This record gives sequence, C-alpha cells and structure tokens, in this order.
Amino acid sequence: MGNRNNFIIGPGPSPMPVAPSDERDNWRGLKWMMLSVLSSSAMTIATRYATLELDSRAVVLMRGLLTLALLLGMLAASTKMRGSIQFSKPWSHLFRGILITVSTHLGFYTIATIPLATTTVLFFTAPIFATILAVFIHGESIGPRRIGAIFAGFAGTLIILRPGFDALELGLITAILSSLIFASALTMSRNLAKADGPTSTYLSSVVIMAIVSLPIAAPAFTMPEFSLTWIALFGLVITGSIRGIADIEAYRYADAALLTPVTYLRLVFIGTAGYLFFAETIDTPTLIGAAVIVSSTLYIAQRERAKKNGS
Repeated sequence: MGNRNNFIIGPGPSPMPVAPSDERDNWRGLKWMMLSVLSSSAMTIATRYATLELDSRAVVLMRGLLTLALLLGMLAASTKMRGSIQFSKPWSHLFRGILITVSTHLGFYTIATIPLATTTVLFFTAPIFATILAVFIHGESIGPRRIGAIFAGFAGTLIILRPGFDALELGLITAILSSLIFASALTMSRNLAKADGPTSTYLSSVVIMAIVSLPIAAPAFTMPEFSLTWIALFGLVITGSIRGIADIEAYRYADAALLTPVTYLRLVFIGTAGYLFFAETIDTPTLIGAAVIVSSTLYIAQRERAKKNGS
C-alpha cells in the first residue's frame, strides 16, 4: 500500500507497492531493501538506547528537531531541492503529519517499554491494517483469501497479546495503535507523494512532528547528559533517513512479493540485539504469533502482486 515516493519516518514497516515494469531490477531492489533492514534495525536499537536516559516523548522531539535542522541545511545548499517543494494539499499534509507524529510517539514508547523482538513483530501488523484501510479509503477490493490472511494476522496478534491471561502491558497496546495509525498515514502517502513529490511529503511530516511534539514532550523534556545518548540520537536521525531513501529505491526496482521476506530479517537482527545488549529473550507465544503474522503479511504481499499482474 503506498507509493514508491514514500518517505518512512514512523516506527513501522514499509508499504507494499509494485515497481513500474520499465524500472524493475530485482537484484538492485534487494540490495536497497537489505540496506533498509540494516538501517531500520539500527534505528530501533538507537531509539532504545536513547530512551534509557530520556523520556520517549523527548526522543521524538529531539529526532524531529535534528532531522528538521538536517533538512533545512540540505534545502539551503540545493536550489533543485528547494524548487521541488510544493504543498498543493495543505490539509492532507497536516493530517498525515499528525498521524505520523502520533504513531511515532506511540511506537517510541513501545520500543522503550517492551522487548524489542515483540515490538518488531507487532509493528509488522501495519501492512495488514493498510490492506483493510485501502478498501475504505481507495475503494480497493480484496478477495476471500486475503480476508482470511487478515484474520490469521490478527489471530497471531492475539497469541502475542494473550488477552485474558495477564494484564496487558501498555506497551503492547501502543504497538498495535502505532501500527494502525501508521497504516492510515501510509494510505495517504500515495496521493500526496504523487501530487507534491517525496521531498515535500517528507518535509511536511518532519515540520509537523517537531511542532506537535513540543507541547507533548515539554513536561518530560531534559537535555541529554551522556555522550552515548547523543550518539544514539544522531544515529537515530541518520539511520532513519537512510531507511527512508532505501525503502523508496527498493520498491522502485522490485515488487513487494520479492522484498517482503527480506524485511523480516529485522526480527532476526533486532531479536539478536535485544538478547546481546539488553538481555531480552523471546517467549514461545511471541514466536508462534510472529510465525502467523509473518505468514499472513507474506501472503497479502503475494496476492497484491498477483492482483497487479491480473491473475
């Protein structure tokens, strides 16, 4: 769901568009997706390190401000980049920016409070939500097999959440809400990126994130004291930007059905990092739920490709 011009600044996974036939280069797309997986994994780890000292709301604000400063510097240095800026749909930019801001706050709180592997698995529900929302927003039709895959994905989510057995951690709830809201933003990205271009779409999101986060983060804001926190914050900005570019290029050259399996390497990388750096382990229900959710989203990606190919 989405467009090859999307910039991803939220915590969730990439959208699942199909590459134009005249630009397909699967090997190039796979290399870009591997870069996306590595950078997004590093981004998640950097976020966790930053939240060891700072409140997650402050981390979102710092990320927004630092990214905005980087973008403004790039705009000042590039006449071509400045010339590409336009906002033909200001209300859509505003609404999408607010959605991404809320999703990012919820996602960063999740990263700060529950195991990283569980966080990553629950963020994989975003394509499932995006598929549902596309029906209502873009009028797309889905067949019984994709409906079945959607229900299976939610079943996997319930396995992880285990409602009724233990009190749900707030971080589990915010993970689902973050994915749902992020999916809503993804469904808007298609038209905005087509109308105003990727630079404008990204810039509006960053500006809105910085502005909206000011009152949200103000009660908990403190300046970082430790050098590792500053390194994590700058790492968060850099890896987030790399991930956005890599996603765009990956889906430019290859289809989602080919790329989606690679995105699940994030679970391996982040799960390993959680174990090595934060002494986290993955429990059995999370592994089972992960298998169900991954299978569901893989099937949705495959059916999306089949639909585009007319089969």
